[in-house]
Amino acid sequence: MSTLSDAAWQRWLQQALAHAAQQPALLLVEGGAGIGKSRLVHRLLEAAEAGSRPRVIISFTSSGVTLAHHPVPAARPEAGAAAISGRAGREPPPAPPRIHPDATALAAELAPLLESGSPVLLVAEDVHRADRDSQELLRRLLERPPAGLAAVLAYRPEELDLPGLVLGRAVSYPARLSVLRLRLAPLDAEQVRQVVEELLGAECCPPELVARIHERSGGVPQVVIDLVRQLEDVYGPKERYTARDVDATGPPVRLAELVLGRLAALSEEQSAVVRAAAVLDEPAGAEDLYAVAALPAEEGRPALVAALRGAVLQENDRDMYGFPSPLAGTAVYQELPGPVRQAMHRRAAEVLAHRQPVPWARLAVHRQRGGQLRAWLRSVEQAALHCAEAGEHQTAIDLLEQALSHPAVPQQVRARLAPLLAHSAVLALHTEQTVQVLRQILDDDSLPAAVRGRIRLDLGLVLYNQAGMGLQGWVELEQAVEELEEKPPLAARAMSALAMPVMSSVPLERNLHWLERARSAAAATGDAEVRTAVAANCIAVLLETGDPSAWDVLDRLRGDADDNGRLQHVARGLINAADAALWLGYVPHVGDLLEEGRDLAARSGASYVEQDGRGSSLLLDWATGRWEGLAGRARAFVAEAGVMPGPAADARIVLGLLALAQGEWQQMAAWLSGDGHPLPVGSPLPHSATASGALIRTALARDDLETAAAEAATAWDRLRDKGVWAWAAELAPWAVEATARAGRRKTAQEMVAEFEAGLKGRMVPSAEAALHWSRGVLIETEGDPAQAEPHFRRAAAMYAAMPRPYAAILTTEAAARCALSSGGDADAAVEELASCVRQLSDLGAGWDAARVRATLRAHQPVDAPRPRGRPSYGDQLSPREQEVIDLASAGLTNREIAATLHLSPRTVEQHVSRARRKLESQSRQELSRARTERAR
Repeated sequence: MSTLSDAAWQRWLQQALAHAAQQPALLLVEGGAGIGKSRLVHRLLEAAEAGSRPRVIISFTSSGVTLAHHPVPAARPEAGAAAISGRAGREPPPAPPRIHPDATALAAELAPLLESGSPVLLVAEDVHRADRDSQELLRRLLERPPAGLAAVLAYRPEELDLPGLVLGRAVSYPARLSVLRLRLAPLDAEQVRQVVEELLGAECCPPELVARIHERSGGVPQVVIDLVRQLEDVYGPKERYTARDVDATGPPVRLAELVLGRLAALSEEQSAVVRAAAVLDEPAGAEDLYAVAALPAEEGRPALVAALRGAVLQENDRDMYGFPSPLAGTAVYQELPGPVRQAMHRRAAEVLAHRQPVPWARLAVHRQRGGQLRAWLRSVEQAALHCAEAGEHQTAIDLLEQALSHPAVPQQVRARLAPLLAHSAVLALHTEQTVQVLRQILDDDSLPAAVRGRIRLDLGLVLYNQAGMGLQGWVELEQAVEELEEKPPLAARAMSALAMPVMSSVPLERNLHWLERARSAAAATGDAEVRTAVAANCIAVLLETGDPSAWDVLDRLRGDADDNGRLQHVARGLINAADAALWLGYVPHVGDLLEEGRDLAARSGASYVEQDGRGSSLLLDWATGRWEGLAGRARAFVAEAGVMPGPAADARIVLGLLALAQGEWQQMAAWLSGDGHPLPVGSPLPHSATASGALIRTALARDDLETAAAEAATAWDRLRDKGVWAWAAELAPWAVEATARAGRRKTAQEMVAEFEAGLKGRMVPSAEAALHWSRGVLIETEGDPAQAEPHFRRAAAMYAAMPRPYAAILTTEAAARCALSSGGDADAAVEELASCVRQLSDLGAGWDAARVRATLRAHQPVDAPRPRGRPSYGDQLSPREQEVIDLASAGLTNREIAATLHLSPRTVEQHVSRARRKLESQSRQELSRARTERAR
């Protein structure tokens, strides 16, 4: 925050107080409004207090001078006396602050405090408000400093009567006085991040939010704090605040009144320069400010100087001028009358149009706000082209959506702009308005077929990738292929999208049909970019069907990363490969693929691809057991995705699975199937199969076999219709168990056989492990745990090797359970179950840990005979009561807790009742909080 580090000013204070008798010291703390002078002064005073030094604080205000005296703490008494009096080391209370009407009264009170000869810290705040007599008093004090003085003068340099002269004129500092000036600087980006995260919490603060706050506040600490408080006041608690939230809240009141008050002190010509800076909304040169203000140079120059001296504007860079905080400019802009504002925008557009290169995006804004429709549309088109070329697709979308939504835009212009919007929407983060605008344009029958096909291609991709509308996207893409008959390169890209198995529920054979057509069409075009675009999709198809040639295609694709024109396709191919590899169980490859793909996506401006990679990273953390803080990251990602359910599907799956493992079944249902945050209809089949597996598992835990079997049948039919059996990995064990336990043993056997046949000749580690798991489940339900155990152990070994720790623990648990049931080595099995409990607890799977602990308790040997009768825990919770309230506070019903712990619902009800009585809790929801408070 300043040009001195914390360690530096603390060292200054320590040395100043230690050597003040021989060498008095002065620290000048200089900084604009809200820059943090008061905070630094407060920290200086705290440091002096810790050093047991008296402090004198002078504050200059419009009504006079306030003085507060904090004397030296009393000497520490002897231990015995201290124990009796209870006053050991206590500081006497400070004298109450007093307002002195003039410098004479102030001097009279200061004299005895400064003549004591002992080191004293004198702090004068807001010295820029000191009257002439007070300035003279301070000058005399510093020209003849008493022994023991360490003085700090804090002030706003922009409000001094004479620039650079803190006390009205030069001070004749004596040689023995050490003088240091500390100029406080705005916060840098990292410091702003720390402040914002401290106020809102790290999970609520995506990088783009912090960047926008830093940009709009100018790094002024008080503005940062006020802006964050304003966000909380306007929006209330949120999972994740956005950059758009910052823009919508406007300037904080404190900042607005400061800048408008300073503006009011200027003349009309001087104010015109300030208004010009507000209209331009970026640092500008003097000549540009004069032009927008409609002032000749001879009038503009003194006006600009006055605005600088009045601290309304500042010199940001050499010969570039703007507001200390851009939000101050917003406050000025909001007060401009409409006709004045429009005229200034037109002049600003004229200024920007003569720059080289032309800043088309900024020019478009000024032409729109200046009411110049035709010129605005020309600027939008140029801006969109330049932004897309530079990878700034989100900026292009914002400009194009606004233009295409305007009712006065001619049809021929809409036909030119719409393909630009569609192209950028595929790569950036669309809004609902994007889809609406594109659909409206496609309704125009006068559009040429090729133009309509190009727009429809990108719309289909947006509907599937970002909107989570797979079937609708498929329909649009099939129609696009027909409309693009005369545009083979674009038609090939549409075909390659139709080849993606995850894109819809159509049978795999249709995907493979489109894959062959896409490959042939791409080869026929001779277009390298088209071949790369098609290859990016082919990799996913090959991996998802277990074809090992996918890795060779991936290696060739990486070679295309040297071509900037193909960079976004390479990035997409890498993210596609990472996603497919994760679902298939090639876990060690996933992290590197994601890192490489996200880096290329960021370089090419493919925001959607980068976000898709972030979603896969959440799934990777789940799979590899990195659960600490994962729920918070996933919730923040869902909140950030907003109206785009597609990218958030990964996060919803993670949240649902975490809730299941922790026993929060209501939350699980909400994330996976409920009305609160459900998976979108038409979600990718791997996601819907995983969600079904989780829902089946909870139904089994409730002993609701009919519901479990029905969900299993529906989910299995979806997989059968699709034909990609690799995606059954997260479903099959639970679906087989539900079907077998519901008495449909033959159907369960057929499911395992069908699963095995579907994997034949495929390289899919996760599915192969799940197949062994499913065989073990089937054999165990048939009453042969000894034969089931090897299958569970084989699955556990495969999951451990991937690594998939949670699945490895669950299959190890199943193997140990079979060992106990079949009369195997009981001691080894018990130790194995105990290890599972520890691992599940460390992972954060509280419900699973409680479930396995209940199994363990039924088989664990008793070390010594237990006394007759129930053990007495007094008002403390018993181990069983602790287990019960943990599950109850997570939202499980008595019946669900009973199923988990192998108890009767009546026994659970008794445990809950006793726990509530001991914890004095009025409801089940308060149990966890009451237990936590008692533990403190």
